[in-house]
Amino acid sequence: QVQLVESGGGLVQAGGSLRLSCAASGGTFGRYTMGWFRQAPGKDRDFVAAISWSESTTLFADTVKGRFTISRDNAKNAVYLQMNSLRPEDTAVYYCAATTTYMTRSDYNYWGQGTQVTVSS
Repeated sequence: QVQLVESGGGLVQAGGSLRLSCAASGGTFGRYTMGWFRQAPGKDRDFVAAISWSESTTLFADTVKGRFTISRDNAKNAVYLQMNSLRPEDTAVYYCAATTTYMTRSDYNYWGQGTQVTVSS
């Protein structure tokens, strides 16, 4: 059983940057594909990015490609989402997730509690 705790959310102006962190515990972190999702008010939870256990492969939603990067530190059991050139439409609760399925956009078993990101115009 993996426990995930996100941090780093907050309020930022459009064009600014934020770095989200996700700390994992309770499992073999290096086994998991790690992902980030987000959910805006009144909308479904959407895939944002994923990274393979070896850090060699990443995947991004088209809406964030070129602006967001995902990374992980297996020694620290952590995954990060660097968000640049933020837009008001990036406002959402951001969730960290883990799965044993390789590089999936949807099949995640474990979820964090979420961290709020608000981008003002």
